[in-house]
Amino acid sequence: MSSHHIVREKQEPALLILSLEGFEYENLGQILEWSPTVIVQQDIYELADSLAFKIDAVITPDPHFYAQENTKLIITDTDPVEDAFKFLLGEQYSAVNVIADEFVLKDYALFVDDIDIVVFIGNKKIFPVRSGFSKWQPSGEQIQILHEVHNLHISGLRRLENHLFETEKDGFYSLSFEQPFIFIAESI
Repeated sequence: MSSHHIVREKQEPALLILSLEGFEYENLGQILEWSPTVIVQQDIYELADSLAFKIDAVITPDPHFYAQENTKLIITDTDPVEDAFKFLLGEQYSAVNVIADEFVLKDYALFVDDIDIVVFIGNKKIFPVRSGFSKWQPSGEQIQILHEVHNLHISGLRRLENHLFETEKDGFYSLSFEQPFIFIAESI
């Protein structure tokens, strides 16, 4: 008996590409494997197009921007990330992978309750977690907390630096804290 996966539209996370600077193309292939909806910023449109991506939408301030046939324009005049997220929510996406070259908390904090977010920067995978989060990891994996945390309690981790931890052994680590959520980073 064989199993077949039928990928329905919007079942897979959308892909928002803000920058490809320092991102391994091998990892990009894995993210593109299930043909997600691809949204790019105008300034990397030509690079993405040259890599033969099917680009579904471009974030641009230019309502006359020339793009591939059937490519939507997401017109922005202030905050491209916020406008891209509003577009995704309006289209009822439940998850998005973002490739960027920097992590700015305010860009994502507003949307944590509305859409599942994973941000890839270089060799890091960044995502929000809620208090009581726990995950299995092999020994020696580094976990970084990306902002101040109130009343942090950890298990299964040892502190390397102020916001940098390492798993003590193969097994689960857990995080408890007072905020509604925090963003952490793991190595890809």
